[in-house]
Amino acid sequence: MELTDRKPLFGVIGGSGVYDIAELQNKRWMRVESPFGGPSDELLLGEYEGELLVFLPRHGRGHRIPPSEINFRANIDALKRAGVSQIVSISAVGSLKEHLHPGDFVIVDQFVDRTFAREKSFFGTGMVAHVSMAHPVCAHLGDCLEQAARALPVKTERGGTYLVMEGPQFSSMAESFLYRQWNCDVIGMTNMPEAKLAREAEMCYATVAMVTDYDCWHPDHDHVTVDQIIKVLTGNAENARRLILNLVPILKGGKTRCEHGCQTALEHALITAPAARDPEVLRRLDAVAGRLLKR
Repeated sequence: MELTDRKPLFGVIGGSGVYDIAELQNKRWMRVESPFGGPSDELLLGEYEGELLVFLPRHGRGHRIPPSEINFRANIDALKRAGVSQIVSISAVGSLKEHLHPGDFVIVDQFVDRTFAREKSFFGTGMVAHVSMAHPVCAHLGDCLEQAARALPVKTERGGTYLVMEGPQFSSMAESFLYRQWNCDVIGMTNMPEAKLAREAEMCYATVAMVTDYDCWHPDHDHVTVDQIIKVLTGNAENARRLILNLVPILKGGKTRCEHGCQTALEHALITAPAARDPEVLRRLDAVAGRLLKR
């Protein structure tokens, strides 16, 4: 592994249609080892307008890994080791609201985590930490994404709640109606524990949810199929790629330090007394929490 000395402007977690951007220059794949296991894939590094961007295929190239088997901890840890401090997550979702149509984008600001089979924290026995998730996405990064989306030929809604289900099966109709009663806006399988881990790693994180279908609650869409989703997802991919490129000059000329607390999330979160901390656990946390543990 040879990490670059340049600090990336931001990192992107998404699918194959999102990282394959023709405008990127000097593209190369780089393997980053993590003490939490293997990431979904190598990282793709590329340049645009003189800025370094980092891309990670969440499911691996060719979509090899199902949601429940993604090593979210290794993915976030690898991005942190590559120098990424801001993450843009691109995710396919189903709509739980009539006005959010297939093809629309939603810059979400809240999550409901219904996953149950995933490692959700970098911390544990030997080093305990509790971070706040009251506001689970970076408001500044969300503002920048909203600005970047204004030039796109796609309706983009700012704000919404993303319900994250375990999968890989789609919802039952009873579940779909229940989530609508909870006033959730979109449903997907991938942004938890991704957002929680990004917060623990003190990284700014924001999600662009790309609506592919109406889930099964809608009377005209009660049988969601993969073919239908892929058709809409393919159409969304170009808009997602353009969104990422539009984001570059906005972040390039903006503030480098987060004012919403993302990059200091661990400041008052570490609870285990120094004498009781497990050295092996601390070793794994060198990238995630090294800012504090090395004091």
